[in-house]
Amino acid sequence: MHIEQLRDYCLSKKETTEDFPFDENVLVFKVLGKMFALVPLDAWERGEASVNLKCDPEYSETLRLDYSSIRPGFHMNKKHWNTVYIHEGELSSEFILNLIDHSYKMVVKAMPKKVRDTLI
Repeated sequence: MHIEQLRDYCLSKKETTEDFPFDENVLVFKVLGKMFALVPLDAWERGEASVNLKCDPEYSETLRLDYSSIRPGFHMNKKHWNTVYIHEGELSSEFILNLIDHSYKMVVKAMPKKVRDTLI
């Protein structure tokens, strides 16, 4: 997966924006101001592509047991976030896009019903 594919996919989600709220190295994708994906650009430049994604806690545990390239979220709440190490090549692009969908839906799910209904 290339960074452009990940970026384009995230931005294709309704009401998604991108910015650099922490520093110039961490690209953050948000839905209506709430983070659903964080991409450390310096790691991508080193050939160590990864993305932090929000995840249902039970599903997180399953993913971490099933895939060595999915680990507790680096610098994140480890109960709710995973770091997906794309560069390890274990996961297909399609599966990574599904994990992005899950993260987006987890964030939207926490929004008021009126807002949720306009996003999904």
